[in-house]
Amino acid sequence: MQRARARLEELGITLPEVAKPVAAYVPAVRTGSYVYVSGQVPVVGGKPVATGKVGAEVPVEVAKEAARVCAVNCLAALADVTGDLDKVRRIVKLTGYVASAPGFTGQSAVVNGASELLRDVFGGAGEHARAAVGVFELPLGVPVEIELIAEVE
Repeated sequence: MQRARARLEELGITLPEVAKPVAAYVPAVRTGSYVYVSGQVPVVGGKPVATGKVGAEVPVEVAKEAARVCAVNCLAALADVTGDLDKVRRIVKLTGYVASAPGFTGQSAVVNGASELLRDVFGGAGEHARAAVGVFELPLGVPVEIELIAEVE
């Protein structure tokens, strides 16, 4: 079955090259039937799609789209380790970090950008446990970072 690849095509998504780590880590690690994808930021072509804090410089809808970009980058790292996204049995857990202005409490709405994409690509297997956490700063000044755990064949 080639469901994930077909869904990406239907959604008009081409997976980018895996982002090169900016520190001492690897983009994803497989252990047994699980893949742990390192935090991915919303970078396209080596440049952030947005910078700033959500609730101040970055509107929620822009941050939600940035979270979607993070999820696409997660899928690229996942595909690189597995060789094929159709080997994904389930997205188990997603953690979203949102650079938040003081008083901003809409982290869940931002992280929905990633969660909705994973559901759109994997259907029920894309539904996952999740945390949406407000933080003060993120690398490169981006508004959101996403990491995930997937179960694979």
